[in-house]
Amino acid sequence: MRYLSSIVTLLIVAYLTSPLWEKPASDYVDVSFLDAIDAQVNKGYELLKDQPFIENTIDDLSNTLTTIPAKLTLRPTETSYAPVTQVEKPTLATPTDRLFSVHNIQIGDKMDSVTQELGKAKRITTNEYGSEWHTFHTDFQNFLMVSFDDASRVNALFTNNDLIASSFDVKLNSQKSVVQEALGKPVKQIQKGNINYILNDDGEMDTFLIENVYVTVFYDVHENDTVTAIQIISDSLEKQKPALYGDTSEDLRSGFEFQLFDLTNAARVHHKVPPVRWESAIRDTAYKHSLDMADQNYFSHTNLDGQSPFDRMTMDNINYSVAGENLAYGQSSSIFAHEGLMNSIGHRKNLLKRDFTLLGVGVAFNEENQPYYTENFYKP
Repeated sequence: MRYLSSIVTLLIVAYLTSPLWEKPASDYVDVSFLDAIDAQVNKGYELLKDQPFIENTIDDLSNTLTTIPAKLTLRPTETSYAPVTQVEKPTLATPTDRLFSVHNIQIGDKMDSVTQELGKAKRITTNEYGSEWHTFHTDFQNFLMVSFDDASRVNALFTNNDLIASSFDVKLNSQKSVVQEALGKPVKQIQKGNINYILNDDGEMDTFLIENVYVTVFYDVHENDTVTAIQIISDSLEKQKPALYGDTSEDLRSGFEFQLFDLTNAARVHHKVPPVRWESAIRDTAYKHSLDMADQNYFSHTNLDGQSPFDRMTMDNINYSVAGENLAYGQSSSIFAHEGLMNSIGHRKNLLKRDFTLLGVGVAFNEENQPYYTENFYKP
């Protein structure tokens, strides 16, 4: 026992004095094992300093502002949502002539048949392809987005609800292994002109090229890598976009903002959390932070003047009892940004936090057309 204690003591002394002996010893022995230790320490610091504002941080900071009167005036364009009543899921038919459908809608279908099936779109917004997402849902249930080409035929689909049907038997909540076995080898890159763009390879999504259609399957890493959403893009629409990012415009900025808002509410309702309402005042706060990051080339909750999200809200006269912020950068669309946020535990907590009732989203672009996304949540 005394011998073991001596050994432990020597090891501790050796570790604490390593700065003194590490470099001289490296001339005679391999000390590369220390690099792994240093890397883990540095990695931990990077992860900690870039964490989103999550529940404990939010609550602690908001308590210092409880003396501010909580007062909010809704804009005329804003909507108050009643508690969600469960709606019936449509009966889905397995595609026969094509491989995938969403809410029984497939690539190539006519706009008339879509509107006959789904009614009037809740919202129409510009997307990164230069076309428009027509968003359909009932209280954010049975949520899907549809794009049409110049001939009024479907050229893109997206859903994060249980509306997927496939002749491969791939659907919502399918295991990643089942998807990969059914659909084969994912696409690793997409060529745009003379440039090959490498696709995301972090395991959170796969893109497959099937009969001239790009099918991107998103996985929920917090639900055992099961299918959480699917995007279907025709080859012709993909070719319309000359680069990884869409051309910057005010319409695209506004489109990304409302798409991220709608995607957030669809996820909240899917997880049985009431939707949030759009709030224009805090949208301006979010936009200013996105624009500052894009202009000043940084990415952080704390701006270059040392102001936190809560400082910025207070400066803009946002009176809150609890608040939070999510950031994303570089994703080519709000769909990819949202799915990435849902796979990050701190951001996911904000997205699904029941206490939040209001949300504003601000998007800005840098000179390379890369978008910066800021979500500001709060409750008065």
